[in-house]
This record gives sequence, C-alpha cells and structure tokens, in this order.
Amino acid sequence: MTTALILAGLAAAYLMWTRPAAPASLPPLSPIADPVGRPLPPPNVRFRGGEDPYRQPNGGPHPLTLLAILAAGAMVAFAIRENGTPAPAPAPAPVVGLDLRGRFVGPDAAVDAATTAALLEELAGQIEWDGSQAEPRLKTGAAFDDLRRAARELRTRGVSLGARQPAVRDAIKTFLDSEAGTEGGPVDAAARAKWVKAYRAVAQAAAEATR
Repeated sequence: MTTALILAGLAAAYLMWTRPAAPASLPPLSPIADPVGRPLPPPNVRFRGGEDPYRQPNGGPHPLTLLAILAAGAMVAFAIRENGTPAPAPAPAPVVGLDLRGRFVGPDAAVDAATTAALLEELAGQIEWDGSQAEPRLKTGAAFDDLRRAARELRTRGVSLGARQPAVRDAIKTFLDSEAGTEGGPVDAAARAKWVKAYRAVAQAAAEATR
C-alpha cells in the first residue's frame, strides 16, 4: 500500500508537468498586475495556442503543479515514517491445554503467578534429577504429589495459593490429571517424564500469566 501511494503521488506530479498545452481556441491566461497595478509582460517563451497555461505569467509553476509536488512529498514522508515504526511484538502463545492468563486475581495476583511458576519449575527439576540417580527416592506418583504439597508449604510459609486462587487451582488440577494421570502407584521412566513435562508446562503457563 505504501508503494502504491508513492507511485500515485509521483504520477500526479508527472501528469501536471507534462499535460499538453491548451487548445488554440482558448484564450491565454490573463496577466497578473504587479504591486503598482501595471500588467506584467508575457514570458519570452510561447507555447502552441498562447502562453503556457500551467505556469504563472511571472514564470513560476502553476498552483496545481505545486500541490501535486507537495502531495507526492507528503506521501513519501508518510511512507518513511510508517516503515520506520517497528511492529509490536506478538504475544506469546499459551501452553497447549493450559492458559492461566487472567485467572490470577486480587492484589497478589502477580506474586502468586510468579511463585507458582518458580515452584513448579523447581519441582520438575527435582523429579527429573532424582530419576537420574542409581536409586531414586521418589518412586511413585503419590510421592511426586506429596513433594509438591511440601514444597508449596515451605515456599509460602503455609499460605495456600489454591485457597487464594481457586480458578488457578482448578485449572492446574484438571491439567495435571489429564497430562500426568491420577495413579499414585509406582512410576517408570516414561511416567516420570510425563510428570516432569506436565509440571514444566504449568510453570510456563504461570510465567506467561505475569506478562
């Protein structure tokens, strides 16, 4: 669109400069009087049919020509300004299956979202590290969930984020039940990886809620 505007302005200026002279049947433009009232002499150069109808009798360009040039210049300046303005960065896409943006409410919404993100990211790292040990200590889904509860109580000094953010609590529970399952029994490497992935997805969703 910007290119089209520039070309349109330049085309208008070109047409105003290159229009053919007025037909011979039309009278020449009347000369303009100088400041003391005397008619100005016609220009030395004559065109077919009389004076150049697109130049003033004093030799200057016609007002329409000036208007076309100014319009073309304005369009070029607008195009430069438009191209120089950076486009806003796109908003990050929510985690597939979990979007916590707008769910944290109240005066502590931002703090609670940041705490949730940090807590779940740390849990994912701990469970992943434990699984790499020769004899893991966390061997069941119930152990993973107990670790989450204990970490939350220690991190928040007993404050229940779920009670303060019920919409977030319900969304996270539904997501974890779907992605990691509800079985509390022994877990193998594949099941552990699912818990780690689910916890990190919650952490990412909570982090995006703070932006």
